[in-house]
Amino acid sequence: MTKQALRQTFLDTLPVLTGYLFLGCGFGILLSQSGYGLGWALAMSLFIYAGSGQYLVVELLTGGAGLITAAIATLLVNARHLFYGISLLDAYRDTGKAKPYLIFSLTDETYSLVTQAQPPEGASRRAYCLLVSFLDQCYWVVGSCLGVLVGTYVPVSFEGVSFVLTALFVTLFVEQWLSRKERFPALVGVLSSLVCLLIFGKDIFLIPSMVLMALLLTLNPKAKRRNTP
Repeated sequence: MTKQALRQTFLDTLPVLTGYLFLGCGFGILLSQSGYGLGWALAMSLFIYAGSGQYLVVELLTGGAGLITAAIATLLVNARHLFYGISLLDAYRDTGKAKPYLIFSLTDETYSLVTQAQPPEGASRRAYCLLVSFLDQCYWVVGSCLGVLVGTYVPVSFEGVSFVLTALFVTLFVEQWLSRKERFPALVGVLSSLVCLLIFGKDIFLIPSMVLMALLLTLNPKAKRRNTP
């Protein structure tokens, strides 16, 4: 990969850098306020690396949840990655030894970059996806470790800091709504989530809502026309 390609890839990930520093910092602060130190933040961000999942882990650790409860809760929170993975089967098919890390490091923001951004001149698709994934994780690791230090040594109240993840998803939704003319997918997402929330409750609505979204989007006549040669 050329220096120009490296520079362009870094510039592509700048929005993720700003977001992950704040989100990771929020996680680190929450972790420190629960009595866990820098080593926990570093280990979790290196080996778990799942924003919402890591926020959930803090709640599970402090609440004394059992292994089965933790496994089910983690699956529910990160179930959307099943759908991400299906859509990347072709894109990651020839990535060789990099494939395990590309799968592990897939996040919402990384998925957005590797599926929409074009690799710069002088970089292959494989190299671009790998570098984007690596840089994004680095941003998250730095943010989470910084958050622990802030939460430990800065004597201010951090009440409500866990809301930062919800705020991010709301911002992403609004940005997508304003930038795209096609509103059907957004409406399907909102309505499916509300319906499943009312039917299944807040603890288990995620997977049913994902299934319903996939079904409705697949049956959408416009989607069928776009996929017709």
